[in-house]
Amino acid sequence: MKDIYFDNSSTSFPKAPNVGRAMGEFIENGAFNINRGSYEGAYEAGSAVLDTREMLKDLFNCPNSKNVVFTPSVTYSLNFFIKGFLKPGDHVLVTSVEHNAVMRPLVQMEKLGVEFDAVPCDEEGGVTADDFRAYIKENTKAIITTHASNVCGTIIPIEEIGALCKEKGLVYAVDTAQTAGILNIDMQKANIDFLAFTGHKGLLGPQGIGGFIASDKLEGLIEPVISGGTGSLSDSEEIPDFLPDRFESGTLNLPGIIGLHQALVYLKEAGIDNMRNEKMEITKYFLDQVKEIEGVKVAGKKTVEGRLGVVSIDFEGFDNSIVSFYLSSKYKIMTRVGMHCAPRAHKTLKTFPQGTVRFSFSHFNTKEEVDVCIDSIKTILSDLRQGEDLI
Repeated sequence: MKDIYFDNSSTSFPKAPNVGRAMGEFIENGAFNINRGSYEGAYEAGSAVLDTREMLKDLFNCPNSKNVVFTPSVTYSLNFFIKGFLKPGDHVLVTSVEHNAVMRPLVQMEKLGVEFDAVPCDEEGGVTADDFRAYIKENTKAIITTHASNVCGTIIPIEEIGALCKEKGLVYAVDTAQTAGILNIDMQKANIDFLAFTGHKGLLGPQGIGGFIASDKLEGLIEPVISGGTGSLSDSEEIPDFLPDRFESGTLNLPGIIGLHQALVYLKEAGIDNMRNEKMEITKYFLDQVKEIEGVKVAGKKTVEGRLGVVSIDFEGFDNSIVSFYLSSKYKIMTRVGMHCAPRAHKTLKTFPQGTVRFSFSHFNTKEEVDVCIDSIKTILSDLRQGEDLI
């Protein structure tokens, strides 16, 4: 029996074709640093990094590739914004389905005098721009939202919220961890001022590389959380005041950027819309069958409308961790179980404290894999009801 991977919300697998090869060739044949060496290999590496910035600029429709800043992950990027932009006395709005990549740094900042309110989502994880209006105060400075819940896959209407931010003069920051490379994201159309992304999920790149894109108006308003050598202005001990150098101190993860570059080439060739359509076909096929199984409660939306290929299930009457364990140990089906680093989302979805078993699909998955999974779930639940030892 081959392994079946249904944990793409955690990290995509397999990666885009040739990602590993491109990274390996860079390391083996010339892993030179950029912005430091004045020789051909260093210039070639710098050119590859610049090309990757250009591809990300085009993907998200930001004005200039200099606004693309590389970090180790979307979590680092969100910390740059939350800890570098917000000041004591500022008020921020978030949704009630945010990941801890937003909530933990925000709770840290709350202890330093930053205020926040979590606008309640409905039991399907949905929220509207109008829901935010009642929570805006005189000292509200920004709205931070995920683009889609990592727990239930519900998509947040970022264009509506972005329009509200523009109307009220607020800064809008968006966490695209679950949507970059899956949904079309236009920073200009959605009035996004700060977009945080990661390379290893929907973008199909390697772990350890992500970044953010800051609008021109934020360029001098975010204080760098990390500072050091950049290879530029080396005669000064002051932090550069221009992008991307202002936020790219130290040596970048160049193998990661090379891998991301290869993944972006694949995304462009395969087509994001085509890949999403294939993924949603698999998601619908799974949803239509799994929700008919006795003892299965689907968290969030019950259809594919307004959601990603992420399905969280609460196996009512059973320990979710046991079901996930048996899926892996007996049937080699990989899922994620628990809180998914988003306890506030589980409270919203009424799946706290038991959590859920999360199935998250890729366009590489097949209906045959779903059939195996559905049969396995039915067998596991039947055996558990009969009190059988499945080990």
